[in-house]
Amino acid sequence: MIGFWTSLEGILLFANALAILNEDRFLAPRGWTLAELQGSTRNSLKGQIIGLVHACQFMRLPLILLNIIVIILKLAPV
Repeated sequence: MIGFWTSLEGILLFANALAILNEDRFLAPRGWTLAELQGSTRNSLKGQIIGLVHACQFMRLPLILLNIIVIILKLAPV
């Protein structure tokens, strides 16, 4: 059974993966940029995913801090 801590680590890893996606190299050729969304498509599944990707990219500094905290907690003896 997956514990609470393991679930949080998984969410952190997923947020890290979204934060490192390069918009020019990876997202733009596939049409996954905020500029390409129209008003009605922002509520679609694709629009929600694009919003999540951009939110993770915007929150890079807090993600770095969370990663440091998790690494320190993992290295600390129990």
